[in-house]
Amino acid sequence: MNSGTADHTGGPAEGDTFDAGAGGLLRQPKAVWATAGASVVAFMGIGLVDPILPSIAKGLDATAGQVSLLFTSYFLITAVAMLVTGFVSSRIGGRRTLLLGLALVVVFAGLSGTSGSVGELVGFRAGWGLGNALFVSTALAVIVGAAAGGSAAAILLYESALGLGMACGPLLGALLGDASWRYPFFGTAVLMAIGFLCITAFLKEQPKPARKTGLLDPIKALGHGGLASAAASAFFYNYTFFTVLAFTPFVLNMSPYKSGAVFFAWGLLLAVFSVLVAPRLQARFGSLKVLGGSLVLLAADVLVLGYGSHTTAVVCTILSGAFIGVNNTVYTELALGVSDAPRPVASAGYNFVRWFAAAAAPYFAPKIEEWTDIHIPFVVAAVTAVLGAIVVLVRRKSLTHEAEELETRHAAEDSVAVFAN
Repeated sequence: MNSGTADHTGGPAEGDTFDAGAGGLLRQPKAVWATAGASVVAFMGIGLVDPILPSIAKGLDATAGQVSLLFTSYFLITAVAMLVTGFVSSRIGGRRTLLLGLALVVVFAGLSGTSGSVGELVGFRAGWGLGNALFVSTALAVIVGAAAGGSAAAILLYESALGLGMACGPLLGALLGDASWRYPFFGTAVLMAIGFLCITAFLKEQPKPARKTGLLDPIKALGHGGLASAAASAFFYNYTFFTVLAFTPFVLNMSPYKSGAVFFAWGLLLAVFSVLVAPRLQARFGSLKVLGGSLVLLAADVLVLGYGSHTTAVVCTILSGAFIGVNNTVYTELALGVSDAPRPVASAGYNFVRWFAAAAAPYFAPKIEEWTDIHIPFVVAAVTAVLGAIVVLVRRKSLTHEAEELETRHAAEDSVAVFAN
């Protein structure tokens, strides 16, 4: 969190046109926009391969299960790397950690485009996942620390970047992948290189924190009941999320352009519902009711997706973006506000748990189809979404009590930070 001068946080420097008192989502210092812009490209890398998965399978003579390992290797390394991100950033600083992550993505995204086999591509995606973990986890902390309007505005800005990246990734993958499945990887490397230059130019050097983060600090943070509950629920939810993202393209079996259009519409709904709809629903019904209801609706949507016609599957795929957008916003707020652990540490512990599900779903969904039929992977995904809702229901007292207790504290700290800026 921002507790000092602008130079300490990457916040507004002298000469920035910025009104700290406005606190509007769009009135942010250049450092925040540079970080958010690079975050958009980072999130583009997640959905980039969606419309070209069948093309990659054909080009590298690989099965759907083998190609799905592109997600598994990426998120497995991302999950483990969450234990390292705080350790690294607390020693070399947030800015250098962002640049290191971006540099790794540039290198491994470029190498991905040169792959001669699916094994090489899976390996390069693992390196890409390490760079993305270093960047994404640190970017959230930087945005929360430097954004105007406190943590709520920062989280919405971060979720905006996530939604925009998720929407544009499949579109970029379709446009470039229509010529060759290799081009989207090269395109991402170029865009991340531009992000590297923006961070270099606009984000000031940040001092190292007074207390260094240990490798096991995120695990220790999960000893808090509220954070552990949020992470457990998010684990089940993420399995559903990435069944849709990684397995559905094979079910739809569309051209890169058509598949890209479907997931672009999906990403737009994700962005709109995470930024505009979720906060309004939370204000009216409360975060936990919104989260539980959205998870149940996502389960129903995924079930219909698995058993409906091709047209129905397309509609349900797009519609799932709305529920995913709501869930993403609520989960992020819970992870950052439910415990008394430093936000970067809490975020790392939470992401360490949930990204394992993102690694598992792309691997198990094709396997389940092989063992049963094409419908059952979606039944499993619907069940995991319901399990996520059950965790929220069973642990609601812990989540509600801790969140309410800390909401006032974080709001006060954010007010002090904005005033200091």
